[in-house]
Amino acid sequence: MATPAPRGRRVPWLHPAAKPVLFVAALLPFAWLLYGAIANQIGPNPQEYIIRATGDWTLRFLCLTLAVTPVRTVLHQPALARFRRMLGLFTYFYVCVHLMSYAWFDQGLEFDAIAKDIAKRPFILVGFAAFLLLTPLAATSVNRAIRALGAARWQALHRLVYVIAGLGILHFFWMRAGKNNFAEVFVYAGILAVLLGWRVWHRFGGPRVVREPAARRA
Repeated sequence: MATPAPRGRRVPWLHPAAKPVLFVAALLPFAWLLYGAIANQIGPNPQEYIIRATGDWTLRFLCLTLAVTPVRTVLHQPALARFRRMLGLFTYFYVCVHLMSYAWFDQGLEFDAIAKDIAKRPFILVGFAAFLLLTPLAATSVNRAIRALGAARWQALHRLVYVIAGLGILHFFWMRAGKNNFAEVFVYAGILAVLLGWRVWHRFGGPRVVREPAARRA
């Protein structure tokens, strides 16, 4: 097992260019999907592929966002918190693309049909609920909103991520239930359970996590 970086030591991913590199890397899945759709390289049913792929990337970015705090704590690198906001906003970006792909490709942007489908199919209902809960988290990610809410209320609001993660996994589980294919569901559920369990342990019983002021997390 790798030895954690000494406290305060500058590590490569804290280079000033790290954030632009991360931004470009986070856009690559979207760029590949766009290219694949235009070049007809994502299979015989590109619409379904895009809907499923953007849902997968939403879960992946949610896992990455939740992994920032454990990683920065283990490596003794509080400055890693600067990447969490960007990763969280990319989670919201991909869930928006996921929802728009469903609304456009699956429902033809017929809003009456979309509303009926949400009410009729539980897996779409919980997915839409997760999107609604994620929206205020994305909206309050700017420094002005953090200052307006205050650190305590902002942190309380952002604990909705626990509910969002559960709804996301339930959405994925019900979506895969029709094909009785749960392998990926269990992988994501296991990762999120470890990450959220770590946060609960540190909140109630583990060593205290050193936090940067919320308004300084760029």
